[in-house]
Order: sequence, then C-alpha cells, then structure tokens
Amino acid sequence: MGFASKHLLLAVVLVLVATSGLDQANGAGECGKVSPDQMALKMTPCAPAAQNPKAKVSPQCCTQVQTFGKNPRCLCAVLLSDTAKKAGIKPEIAITIPKRCNLAKRPIGYKCGAYTLP
Repeated sequence: MGFASKHLLLAVVLVLVATSGLDQANGAGECGKVSPDQMALKMTPCAPAAQNPKAKVSPQCCTQVQTFGKNPRCLCAVLLSDTAKKAGIKPEIAITIPKRCNLAKRPIGYKCGAYTLP
C-alpha cells in the first residue's frame, strides 16, 4: 500500500471513529432525542403501580406505557432511569405494568437489564 493510500485509509478511519458517537451526541438514544430521564417524568401516573404490585394501574399510566411499549428499548431505559429510581419506582414491579394493563402488543420476553418483560 502506498503512502497516499495509507493516509487516505487513516483519514477514513478517523472520520468513522469521530462520527460513530454522533447519534448519542445529537440525542438519538433509546428514546430518540429525548432522554429516558425526561420521558420518565411522563410516567407520573404509573408511580403507585410501579411501587406496589397490588395497586390498580390507572388508564393514564396504561396509555403512557402503550406509547413507550412501541419501543421496548425506550420503555426499559425509562423504567431503569435515574429519575424513575429517585421517584421510588421499583423496576421489578414496574416491568409488570404492561401485562397489568393487558396490552396485547407488549414486548413479552424483552430483556430490561436484569428483568424480563412478562
């Protein structure tokens, strides 16, 4: 490989490395351009049901979970977010909410960290 080819290859590699993190830098994470912590604030109606497995899940909570459930990565990121933890959300209980809402199109069997969606 010639001198010019090596420099071109090095330049291409550097560009790829530099741009590989742009999705995260531009906010394109599990929940798009909104952070899971910000999305967790929308889960306020779910707080009682996410702390007590016997609490009734409100219709407002089910609506939010149905929206997040379309993107299981986002749903998991929200349920496991720092904001959710600070609000007293128990992930092992919160993970049961889609089932408790009787959502037909929930991501059954999807792994959320140490938990699996029932």
